[in-house]
Amino acid sequence: MSYSTPSGGPGFETAAVIAAQAGRRKPLRLGGRKLTFDYVSFLAVFLLLPLAIFVIFVISPFVQALYYAMTNWTGFSDTMDFVGVENFVKLFQDTTFQQAMLNNVVLALVVPLVTIVIAMTFASMITVGGPSHGQVRGLQGSSFYRVISFFPYVIPAIVIAILWSMIYTPSGLLNGILGAFGIDTNQFAWLGDERTAMGATIFVIVWSMVGFYMILFIAAIKGVPGETLEAARIDGAGRFRTVTSIVLPQIRDNVQTAYIYLGIMALDAFVYMAGLNSTGGPGNSTLVMSQYLFRTAFEKGQFGLATAMGVVLAVMTLLFAALIIGLFRLIGGKDEGGRA
Repeated sequence: MSYSTPSGGPGFETAAVIAAQAGRRKPLRLGGRKLTFDYVSFLAVFLLLPLAIFVIFVISPFVQALYYAMTNWTGFSDTMDFVGVENFVKLFQDTTFQQAMLNNVVLALVVPLVTIVIAMTFASMITVGGPSHGQVRGLQGSSFYRVISFFPYVIPAIVIAILWSMIYTPSGLLNGILGAFGIDTNQFAWLGDERTAMGATIFVIVWSMVGFYMILFIAAIKGVPGETLEAARIDGAGRFRTVTSIVLPQIRDNVQTAYIYLGIMALDAFVYMAGLNSTGGPGNSTLVMSQYLFRTAFEKGQFGLATAMGVVLAVMTLLFAALIIGLFRLIGGKDEGGRA
C-alpha cells in the first residue's frame, strides 16, 4: 500500500520496498567493518603481501628442505630416491655428528650466559656504577668505554676468527705476552689441544659480542626511571642490589631477547669455527653441526644427509628459543595485565 502527497506526487512507499532498497545499498562487511577500497587495499598491502612473502621465502623452503632430507639427493643431479627417515637414523648413529651436536649444546649454554653477565656488568658500571654516595651516575669517561667495548663488534666475524687463530699459534702473540711475564708456555698450541680448544674458541666469541650487548643493556637501563634508582639509593640499596632487584626485572625482555639471539648464534657459529679451526679441532673438540653439514654436502656430495642435519639444527634452534621464553616466564612470573 502507498500514499500520495496533497500535490499528487509520490508519497511514502511501502515498508517492503524501503527494506529492499536498503538491503541493496548495504555494503559488505568483514568483522563488523565496511569493506571499502581503502580498507581492502590496506589488508592486501600490509597483511596479504607480507603473509605471501613469508610463505614463499620461509615456509616453502623449510618444507622443501624437509623433503630433501628424506632423499638421497647428491646435490648435482636431477634424480633422487625417497628414503624416508633413513638419513635421520644415520645421523643419530654417527658419533661425529653426536660430538658436533654436543659442542653446539655447550656453546648454547655457555656463550649466552657468559656474554650477558659480562655485558650487564659493564653496562651497570657505566650507568649506575659510579660513586657509592651521592647521585646515581656511571663511571667517568663512560663514552670512551662504550667505543672501546663496541669496536670488536664492527669487525667482520671471519676477520676476528683469523686474527685470533694467529694469536693462538705456538709462536703467536699470546705465548709471547705470557713469556714476557715470565710464564713459559713452551709454545703451547691453544687451538691444537683438546683441553683448551673449546675454551679458547668461546673466549673469542664472547669477546666479539660483549660490546654490542653492553650497548643494548645501557640503552635499556637508560629507560629505567631515575627516580626509582634514587629511591633505592636513599633506602640504602647498594649497587649490586639496585641492579639485581630493580634494573634486571625492568629490562627482563631485553635480556630474554639477547639470550635468544646469542643462543641462535652459538648454535650456528660456523664463521668463528671455520676461521679458528677449519678441521674441527683435535678430536673434533670444536666441530659444530654447521661445519659438519658443510663438509657432508660439499666434500662428500651427500646433500640429502646434509639437509637432514639442517633440519635437526632448525628444530634445536626453535626448541632453544621456546625453552628460554618459558624459563623467563617461569622465573619472572606475569606482570600486571597478563603480559609475561
